[in-house]
Amino acid sequence: MPALRFARLPAHAALIGGLLLTGCVTRPQPLYHWGDYQPHVYGHFTKDKSPQEQIAGLEAGLEAARASGKPVPPGYLAHLGILHAQSERPEQMRKYFEAEKNQYPESAAYIDFLLRKFR
Repeated sequence: MPALRFARLPAHAALIGGLLLTGCVTRPQPLYHWGDYQPHVYGHFTKDKSPQEQIAGLEAGLEAARASGKPVPPGYLAHLGILHAQSERPEQMRKYFEAEKNQYPESAAYIDFLLRKFR
């Protein structure tokens, strides 16, 4: 009988050791500074916030991203460009569309489409 108790010891020790090591793992840090981007996009589609309110919130998020040293997620700058287009500010729209295209070159086809659409 005592041999059985010791046979289980390595399995229990491995389980306890695994649990202890799992508790020490740190969470991976987010790749992007999201800020309030998702609530602003939701507000855009539900029309809860005016374009001016969204622009102010997203531009504040840009400043926070710069302060944190993390980039904004893909689509962030394009969304700002669309909001400026809706607010009839073509220079700002173009600025943010070009910034999106420079930061995320894979978005070039979509940004070019938007630039043609908002001419």
